[in-house]
Amino acid sequence: MSKSVAIVTGASQGIGRATAIRLARDFSAVVLVARNLDKLEETASAARAADAETLVVDADLAEPHAAQSIVEQTLAAFGRIDALINIAGAVPQIDLFEMTDAQWDAGLALKLHGARRLTIAAWPSLKAAKGSVVLMSGNSALFPKAPYAAVGTINAAIVALAKAFSDRGISDSVQVNSVLPGPVMTDRRRSYLEHWAPVHDMTVEEATENFPKEAGIARYGEPEEIAELMAFLVSRAARWMTGSTLRMDGGEVKSI
Repeated sequence: MSKSVAIVTGASQGIGRATAIRLARDFSAVVLVARNLDKLEETASAARAADAETLVVDADLAEPHAAQSIVEQTLAAFGRIDALINIAGAVPQIDLFEMTDAQWDAGLALKLHGARRLTIAAWPSLKAAKGSVVLMSGNSALFPKAPYAAVGTINAAIVALAKAFSDRGISDSVQVNSVLPGPVMTDRRRSYLEHWAPVHDMTVEEATENFPKEAGIARYGEPEEIAELMAFLVSRAARWMTGSTLRMDGGEVKSI
């Protein structure tokens, strides 16, 4: 395997963890970024089992200086950046009329501005490597609703941001795409179901079973399935794909 380096944010759990472990099969080094150091170390152990070198960076991407620090640590350790997968970003699912300015700002700071700053900080290295960037959004970008207005609004902004980066990437030889996962069974999804269940007069078990039917899908997705899509997007096989927004949602979105 030739020397290649991928940064994955949100790598401590869920889709981020699955993606980091999957990319460890294709990249010689994986940089794992999140706020939970203990969980990051668990991800790093799994990535090293695939013979990849790892660098663990416990950082809060909502902090303005975190992005530059992550890039500097990556370059100090490995000297290059070939791929950046922006996954970090928990946005509270609170009704449009109940969310405070502070809650809006927290969601924007981590998911939107965190991805924006890190992509810009890594851009010179990505340009030198003719690398790839993926920004993770979500299906709520396509149908923002009052009960989760911030999630939909910020996810839509992520798609637009990816489009803007991809436009610059055409001249700079940096490939940029965004991914919209549907309902994937993660710890965050389980927390959502715990909130969703009493609102619909169900137990958590009933909500877990019934939600796929409500969403019009056969089952929940698995983090590893989204990770395979991420791996494809930063592979040579997908090199001509840029500026694209890819859904992987089990058929949740019915429109063309």
